Order: sequence, then structure tokens, then C-alpha cells
Amino acid sequence: MDIYLPIAGMSVNALVIVGLGGIVGLLTGMLGVGGGFLTTPILIFYGIPPAVAVASANTQITGTSVSGMLAHRRRKGVDYRMGGVLVAGGILGALAGGVLFRLLQDSGQIDTVIAILYVVLLGSIGLLMAKEAATALDIIKPRARKAPARRHNPLIAALPMRWRFYRSGLYISPLAPLVLGFFAGALTALLGVGGGFIVVPAMIYLLGMSTTVVVGTSLMQILFVTAATTLVHATTTKSVDIVLAVLLLLGSVVGAQVGARFSQKVKPELLRMFLAIMVLAVAFRMALGLGWRPQEIYTVQLL
Repeated sequence: MDIYLPIAGMSVNALVIVGLGGIVGLLTGMLGVGGGFLTTPILIFYGIPPAVAVASANTQITGTSVSGMLAHRRRKGVDYRMGGVLVAGGILGALAGGVLFRLLQDSGQIDTVIAILYVVLLGSIGLLMAKEAATALDIIKPRARKAPARRHNPLIAALPMRWRFYRSGLYISPLAPLVLGFFAGALTALLGVGGGFIVVPAMIYLLGMSTTVVVGTSLMQILFVTAATTLVHATTTKSVDIVLAVLLLLGSVVGAQVGARFSQKVKPELLRMFLAIMVLAVAFRMALGLGWRPQEIYTVQLL
């Protein structure tokens, strides 16, 4: 069942794209990760142009994050004030990332930059996840625990202009979450990731937020920033393929439901190790693509 993608300029098997979205949704349901950091590389492996893969993945992430945020909202697990600051920083970062994306696209270097960033990002994440899962499974012995860390980083505590974030239980400067949101927004525009795998640990270990509102607030940031990033790409890089995004979204919605049920039957440590192995495999494949000599060095496309 082939379908034509107007922006990507190619025909794809619709069932395969839905299946790819289902795989990412499955991981989302099983492990609670957004899956955006896997969607883009998988699309690139399938043959989708990297620029289109990045821009279209943001549309999928926007759709899948809506239900998650609403679920946390019902149980009062969203700090709207903190989320607003993160969203403000994220939108600024998305605009900056969109400009940088356009410059790299015009220079013809966007594909290489995306690949390099993904190799570094996925390699780091995969190694950290594998180490944590191996420790939980007693494959490696954990180190002796250090003294408990401070509530939040002393540099953040020294920043001026403090605000009270009642739901998060914090009294800190809004500059810290603003910068965090900016970084996540720029990453979203450049790589098509939600940024939750970076924002969530930073909210806990750097800002010192209460864990009861971390995930919901992160989803709020992801929802609005990916929506803004989609608009940025649609108006500047012209790389959003709505047909591709809809197919991915269909698969991810179904996959998330299946993954949520499957997660109750398998040990969480095994699931994390499985994801770590998958992430490292994708990073290796991306690195291989950077140095692998293609069969045809030059290609000619007739317009």
C-alpha cells in the first residue's frame, strides 16, 4: 500500500510507516519516554530525507504528548507556572534552532550535522541507560553511595530575581528553567526530539523539583514547544510532511496502548536494558553511515 509524501518527494509503504510509529509508541507506553529520539533516525534509515524526518517527527510528538499531559493534569501533576517559564524559553530556543537549521540547510550541511548530533546524543544516553539497567539487574556492582545532594545546584540558588513555584516546592530564579527550556527548544528544532529525556533529569537534579509534578510539567513544555517548532519548520524550512506525520501518529497511538499493557508483565529493568541496547544500535548505525562509502558518490535528480 504505497502512498506519496509530497514534501519528502517520494512514495513509501503506508503500513511500514504506521508500523514504525507503532514501535516508537510501544516504547513510549512501556518506558514512558517520548520516543522522538528514535523516530528521526528510524525514518532516516528508511530513506526519508533528514530535514523532513526532523520536522515531521515534531508533529507526531505534539500529538502523542497531549493525552499524557491531560492525564497528569487530572491528578494535579502539572506546575503551570514552571511550565510557562519552560515553554517561554523553549519557544525562544525553537526560533533560534529553526534559524540555525535553515542556515545549515542552505549550506548543505544539515544531514551531516543531524547525524553527528544523534551519534553523540544517542551514544551518551544509551551508555548511561545500559549502566543503570545493568546495576539494577546486578550485572555490575553499584558504587558506594555518596552523601545526599543538595536540594538544587548552588549556582542556580545564587541566581537573582527569585520566584515561588508553589506546586514544585521551589523558590528559585526563573532564569534557570528559562535557559533549560531554551536548550530543549533548540534541540527540538534541530533534531526533532521532545527533549524530555534531558529536561526531566535536569528538573529533578538541577532545579530540585518535586517528582510528583516533573513528568506532567515536562509534557506541558514538550506539547507547546513541539507545536511551535512545527510552525517554525512549516514557515521557514518548509520540511513538515503532514502525510508522514499522520501515519506516524496513527501507529504511535496504538503502540502506546499496547506498550502500557505489556509494561505490567515485564520487569522494568529488562525493559530499560532493551531500550539501551536499541539506542546504542541506532547510534552505531548512524556512526556507520557517516563513514560508509556509498555505492554511488554522485547522484543526479531531474526536476
